[in-house]
Amino acid sequence: MAVFEKKENYKVYFNIELESDKFEKAVQEAYLKNRGKFNIPGFRKGKVPKKIIDMNYGEDFFYEDAINALLPKAYDEAIKELNLEPVDSPHVDIDEIVKGQPIVVKLHVDVKPEVKLGDYNSIELEKIEYNVTDEMVEAELKRAQESNGRVIDAGDREVQKGDILTIDFAGFADGEQFDGGTAKGQTLEIGSNTFIPGFEEQLIGKKKGEEVEVNVTFPEEYHAEDLKGKPAMFKVTIHEIKTKELPVLDDEFAKDVSEFDTLEDYKADIKSKLEESYANQEKVDKENRVVEKVVELTEVDIPEGMINSQVDNEVADFEYRMRMQGIELDKYLEYTGMNIEQLRGQLRPVAEKKVKGDLVLEAIGNVENVQVSEEDLDAELRKIAEQYKQEDVEKFITDMKKGDLGYLKAGITNSKVIDLLLTKVKFI
Repeated sequence: MAVFEKKENYKVYFNIELESDKFEKAVQEAYLKNRGKFNIPGFRKGKVPKKIIDMNYGEDFFYEDAINALLPKAYDEAIKELNLEPVDSPHVDIDEIVKGQPIVVKLHVDVKPEVKLGDYNSIELEKIEYNVTDEMVEAELKRAQESNGRVIDAGDREVQKGDILTIDFAGFADGEQFDGGTAKGQTLEIGSNTFIPGFEEQLIGKKKGEEVEVNVTFPEEYHAEDLKGKPAMFKVTIHEIKTKELPVLDDEFAKDVSEFDTLEDYKADIKSKLEESYANQEKVDKENRVVEKVVELTEVDIPEGMINSQVDNEVADFEYRMRMQGIELDKYLEYTGMNIEQLRGQLRPVAEKKVKGDLVLEAIGNVENVQVSEEDLDAELRKIAEQYKQEDVEKFITDMKKGDLGYLKAGITNSKVIDLLLTKVKFI
């Protein structure tokens, strides 16, 4: 049985009563489960009577195990009975356990906070349109030309911007060679800005076989603490100078790099794809801006537990993205000089924004009675099945529906609410 006590902001206080007979049964089950762990002189292992264990360790020795066995189910029932939506683990307190009497468990837990919505029916936002220009098309064409270029030897001429060099180098700071500043056979494209600022420019005008002293200053935000902001000198030997020979932009080029027979048709396709891409970007920007505006108009005090949970999710997502790039999180933290708490601090603003946005969209969904139909759910599951290349799509949908799809329904609801908001907003 659950008894509501009070609610303060987003924190709810309530009690749960555990029946004494159920508690005694749970104590006995805890004893039977653990009695094999006791070694008491005069008794075989696993055969020590409970009374003897009580005498040696106290009558309350198995109480915690018994509470832990009974409380989860009782807590779930209480949450349903009191119609609560917890957003964090509960705080549990038990004053005293008296044999033969019900156990009173005092709890408090953070629940979803009250959301005070602003007037989201009369939002005005500046209109932003993305128009594909001829310059954009030419830039894409240039990128295709660059990516299909052929690298050839530059001969004996001097280094120019855009050349691809093969170099050896050794770095010195305060007259001493430092760790990590030496490499042999390193490839460097002049103008790529992959080296320390000022490094690449000092190689322009030099020739193959030359040994060059390059003087630079490490950036203040450099990852190695002992080199931040320090002047350094690199001894560089240029072994090769290569250049990229670009193909002629004509119909033959179009045939080689695309499905089109003429350059004009290829350029028309580039423009079409750019227009589609920018249309999608425009839609995303509109969605983000309308959500930001609605959040700005809303009052809500977010429980710390909700933010911490979302920070956990952001860290997990970040770790996954790093791993996809072949970098372990520990190595990333080591390289950047951060610890996990500093990373969490960086991700916290993102988490707060996400939590508040979700709360606001959920509140509008409730006000506007936005519903998720079976057809909506099936369509979303079908997209996921295609994304993960499931052979039997219908079986995938059936299997997924056996589990908890609350997260998926919430996502669909949010999308529907955003679409609704876009019909209300005035872009000027």
